[in-house]
Parts: sequence; structure tokens; C-alpha cells
Amino acid sequence: MLLSNGGTAPASMDQEVARWAAEQVLSLAPDNASRKAGSKLGAAGPWSGAGCDSSGAVWGLCKGSGSKPYQTVVDTTGPAYKCSCPSRKFPCKHALGLLLLWACDEQTVPHSQVPEWAEEWLSGRRSRAAAEEQPGAGSGAAKSADPEAARRRAERRAERITAGATELEQRLADLLRGGLAATERSGYGLWEETAARMVDAQAPGLAARVRELGAIPGSGPGWPVRLLEECSLIHLLDSAWLGRERLPEPLAATVRGRVGLSSAAEGPAVRDRWLVLAQYDSADGKLTTRRVWLHGRASGRTALLLSFGAAGRAPQLALPVGLMIDAEVTPYGAGRPRAELGTQFGPPVAIEAPPPGGPCASAADAYGQALRDDPWLDSWPVTLTGVIPVPDGTGWQLVDADGGAALPVAAAAVTRPGLWKLVALAGGRPVTVFGESGHRGFVPLTAWPEDMSETVPLI
Repeated sequence: MLLSNGGTAPASMDQEVARWAAEQVLSLAPDNASRKAGSKLGAAGPWSGAGCDSSGAVWGLCKGSGSKPYQTVVDTTGPAYKCSCPSRKFPCKHALGLLLLWACDEQTVPHSQVPEWAEEWLSGRRSRAAAEEQPGAGSGAAKSADPEAARRRAERRAERITAGATELEQRLADLLRGGLAATERSGYGLWEETAARMVDAQAPGLAARVRELGAIPGSGPGWPVRLLEECSLIHLLDSAWLGRERLPEPLAATVRGRVGLSSAAEGPAVRDRWLVLAQYDSADGKLTTRRVWLHGRASGRTALLLSFGAAGRAPQLALPVGLMIDAEVTPYGAGRPRAELGTQFGPPVAIEAPPPGGPCASAADAYGQALRDDPWLDSWPVTLTGVIPVPDGTGWQLVDADGGAALPVAAAAVTRPGLWKLVALAGGRPVTVFGESGHRGFVPLTAWPEDMSETVPLI
């Protein structure tokens, strides 16, 4: 079946595509099971007819359980994938295995002529991408939209959210009046019922924050304080929504996004050489969210790409961590990192250096400044340079090499294998680390050793 991330093929194919490192290939895996299965197929044994060309195409035939081998082809400029296997994962284990073989074995995957079965898909994909870039593409749908009907729908939804926020305010008042200690006996039922009411009010952002409250009671010493803090933030969001007409527009836009109102990416698009800093998935019920962090080499901007997968399917967007793409990125608004990936103008290439960073104090400063624009922000992307992972009692911290300051590693990150990869990579020496810094601590996502010789994904 067809496996593709739907990305735009590059307008120019003249540049030789650098072979990736194995870590960069494995960062594309949709889950651990695919990562393990793909690794087993990263050897020459099951493959025949494998090859690649300078446009970024990689292809091969993989022996399976049937009489016919699986036909697998990858366009690394997307990246995008096609395989004749029945898997619904993006990419499947055969695509991962082929890319691992391409990355590590030039003799088994040499430069050669594209076979007809692979060329058919590649040319079709690139033709569709070129057609989408033509002026006026998709304008018919835009013209057929009814602005007046859209305005009425938006007004009705705003009324529902206002009713939901008003009800939530009353529930918070009742909670405080009855005492926080009583919530430990209520269990999750209280929060799930309240979250369901927010879903009915078409405010998924409020519903998600309410659900998070359910895990706080009984979570350890000091939980009433943490519960009060989170209730205060929800109260602040409710109050901001109810008084949104009096807010400055940038803050009002933040409030609309936090309660769950979606918005479109706004221009102008920023073309840059974007370094793929990190990629990871998080699951919330039946929805899987993939986050991809980019850094613009010339603009100095950090961009967050979001992609979603439902019903057990991994999100389609996948970019190799540690490579750089020449592409357009359209931000969703000033001061907000979220953006949308547009046209790519060339194949991914090896990075020249990691993004610029600073000491631990700079991370705290960056997060503090971001909180002025978005008080509900959990974390902010930062790059730390010259830091050493050091154990601290039951946890870990990142310490400036000169001993100037330190950041605690978030508790959620301490239990992950990525922390031990970071400790092994550092070996007691300074490293460069990209991650998310917030009030719960620092979550390391990607690291570079002192000599900057490789990019190591940590999640």
C-alpha cells in the first residue's frame, strides 16, 4: 500500500543527497515496534535489486512471507514512502530497513538506474506536487466558502465556549469552597465528568487541562499546592476568555488557541535552511500528536510543526533529525513557535553545526520571557551549550561547565533511556543539548558531543 507523509517534493533535484546516519533513519520510526523490526531488516540478506540515485530516491525488493518480494521505494526529499506490504504504518518496517541499508552499506545500495516500478510512483508524486504549486490551486474551494455562514458558526461556538467557561468557574468555586482535600476521595470521576462538559461546550483545550487535574490528588507530598496552582491557571484562562474583548489582540489570539479554537497559518512564509532539531510523539486518548522542532539557520527562528494521527495510525509528517532542509515555513502568529511546512527546495543535507545556544541561565530567561506572552506555557525550546549531566540525589541536572548555574532534568525525562544516552555521550565532558525548558524542569531531546561530530536524538 501507499505510505507517504504527503510532503512536497523539492523544486530542484540537482544536489546530491547525503546518506543519513542510522540514528537519523530510526528517528522516523512511528513506534518502538517498527524501530526494532526495521533494524532487523537493515542488513543485505533479505534485499535484492536495491539502489539509489542523486534525486533522493532509494528502492529495493524485500523478501517476505509470500512468493513475491515487497516493492519498497523512498523519496528521501520528503521523505515519503511506498511499499507493497499491507502495513498501515508510516514508514513501514521495510522502508526503515531499506533506509538503514542505504545509510550503512553503499555496496548493497549503489547508484543505479531507477526501475520502472519505482519510477512510476516517483514521477507521479512529483507531478502532483508540481501541480499543487501552480497559482490558483485550490482556489475553487476558497471561493465556494460562505463567509457569512462561517461567521455564524464561529459565533455559535463562542457562545458554547462561554457557557462552558462560566460553568467551569462555578465548579472551581465549589471545589475551593468544599476544600481541596476532598478531591482525593472523589477519584477521576469528578474530573472526567467536568472534562466531558467542556467537550460538549466545544472547548477541547479546557477539557484537556481539566483532565490533567485528575492525576494530581494523591500524587505525592505537596499535591494540594500543585492542584491549587493548576486550578489557578484554569481560572486565569476562564477569566481571559470571558473578558477577551478587552485583551490586546496577540494575547486574545493566545487565549483562543488555549481554549481549543483552531487557526490557520498566517504569512508571510519564511524560507530558510531549517535544521531538524527533534521529533517525538505523545498520545492523548485516541489521538497521537507528533512534534517536530526546526531551527532556521539564517533567520534564527525556532518553529514547531504539529501532525496528528488517529485510530492507531502514526502521524504522517516525519523528518530526519539532524539533517537540514531548504524550505518555506509559515508561522501561525507572531511570538508563537507553531508553523506549517511548505515547499521544500532541495533534498535534506548534513548540518554544518548545531544551533547556537547559551548557559543554563539563558534557558530560564527565555522561558520567563515567553511566559509574558503566554501564561499557560508549560515549556519553551532552548539550546544549552557547554553543559554536563550530573546526578543530584534521586534526579539529574545539567550543570554549566564553569559551574555558573544548573537546570534540573524533568522527572518525566529521568526515567527515559534518552537520559542514559546523554550521560554516555557526555562522559563527564561538556555537550550541547536541545530540549524544552519549563517549570517542571528541562527535557533533553537532542544532543551533540563536544567535537560536534554527530547528532544524537534522545527521545
